[in-house]
Amino acid sequence: MRELEHQGYTNVVTRSSDELDLTHQAETLAFFQEEKPDYVFQAAARVGGIHANKTYPAQYYYDNVMIQNNVIHSAYLTGVKRLLFLGSSCIYPKLCPQPMKEEHLLWGYLEPTNRPYALAKIGGIEQCWAYNREYGTRYLAAMPTNLYGPGDNYDLSNSHVLPAMIRKMHEAKVHSCPSLTLWGTGSVYRELLFSEDLARAVVYLMNLNEDQYGQVVGREEGPPLINVGFGEDQTIRCLAETVAAVVGFVGRIEWDSSKPDGPPKKLLDSAMIFSLGWAPSVSLQEGVQRAYADFLENAW
Repeated sequence: MRELEHQGYTNVVTRSSDELDLTHQAETLAFFQEEKPDYVFQAAARVGGIHANKTYPAQYYYDNVMIQNNVIHSAYLTGVKRLLFLGSSCIYPKLCPQPMKEEHLLWGYLEPTNRPYALAKIGGIEQCWAYNREYGTRYLAAMPTNLYGPGDNYDLSNSHVLPAMIRKMHEAKVHSCPSLTLWGTGSVYRELLFSEDLARAVVYLMNLNEDQYGQVVGREEGPPLINVGFGEDQTIRCLAETVAAVVGFVGRIEWDSSKPDGPPKKLLDSAMIFSLGWAPSVSLQEGVQRAYADFLENAW
């Protein structure tokens, strides 16, 4: 929303989850029939980290499947020109070749801790591809890497790794704790992208000229899928040290190896979007500083 406004778009239509239940088919279709949008950014989803995915697998599967089914089908019925469906890098196999290319989709087994969510998102990609082939729609699926930034969810029970670290380390600093414990071994690698970089990317993709957009949407070798990543990764241990330095936590960081790590490595191959002229602009250090400032202002 901020990026669209920054670029001068004024006719932007949204609904909060309190105003519109996208899991409800008739309600979703009525919204599309009333507003008749030309372009749709399908960002609505139920999301969370490892703990939330393990605790609520049925909710994560059901809600995401229903939301995307209703939005994509309603977009088709009401003549939406372009739709961009947002997924997640967890769609790729647990032991996927690195970096993960778009053609690696369905090459192997998924990470068990987020399999229901990943399968739902894979279904959304397939739905976009099927509608493009059968109905002539022009729907694109963008798969971002791990995201963080302003407005993030800092709830320790269902947030993602970086906002959870920010909250844990800030609380530990405030209470002068000599140490804190993080999940896993800290040895797995993760790629992170600042949320505002992703916002720029999806608006950039939606604004591609017809030839470029058609090349991405009409890929002969597979679904209309494009990765959006930072291009580099680091260990969770290294990430924790970066967060600690920004937050000012000087205590000891311990690791609970009885808790799951998730996939060993999740680096996206973002060559396709880079070749189209987009690139990330916010470094991890700057991004964590801005995320921490947002946490202090809005979540503490």
